[in-house]
Amino acid sequence: MPVAETTIYTLEGLRHGYGGQPVLDIDRLDVRAGEILALVGPSGAGKSTLLRLLNFLETPAAGTLRYDGRACNGNVPLESRRQVTMVFQRPLLQRFSVRANVVYGLKLRGIPPDGQAEEILDRVGLKGLARRRARSLSGGEMQRVALARALILRPRVLLLDEPTANLDPYHVDQAEQLIREANARDGTTVVLVTHHVFQARRLAHRTGLKLGGPLVELAETAAFFSLPADPRTSAFVRGEMIY
Repeated sequence: MPVAETTIYTLEGLRHGYGGQPVLDIDRLDVRAGEILALVGPSGAGKSTLLRLLNFLETPAAGTLRYDGRACNGNVPLESRRQVTMVFQRPLLQRFSVRANVVYGLKLRGIPPDGQAEEILDRVGLKGLARRRARSLSGGEMQRVALARALILRPRVLLLDEPTANLDPYHVDQAEQLIREANARDGTTVVLVTHHVFQARRLAHRTGLKLGGPLVELAETAAFFSLPADPRTSAFVRGEMIY
């Protein structure tokens, strides 16, 4: 679907770190409503921290984070929190069944599943494991449970931290198709952190490179990979950057 010109997140002068060590140093970042934005870069570059800020799990040390035009540097309304869903690299699953995990967010919102759980579990290839204890699954299966739990909510914003890291190629393709469908069907804004540059090329409207604190470059995905403006981006895209 066409990406809207409006922004859903605006970050200005955003600084954040841990123990005196800076992790994020972003002068300006606008996330467009309805886009798929991929963030690539080495481990420890602050990509996951940025997702945590976008999910309102942490408050920036300095600067401004706006969601839907509203500053979110303190208390964030429950309505806004419920519009944003995050899939962590290491899924946090409850101690009950796969199906109960998938419908957990709906239950909190008082929304009956009405067959949605069976449909999404089938789509991620886990329908036959619906009654299994979620924490007894393999790492890849747990990632698929977490993705299903997020997608069933049809969120306004979907934040993904290496969502296919433990998946085989078949299930990577399956997960990527579900992400595309959510974006196209519901206009879901997706911010994706990935180490797989080819995944960014396949999915994203725009791609950004994070190195250390700053966002080195952010561009339309085709231009990012074919005509990068920064030499560090060129080195990263060519696989010449050692880190």
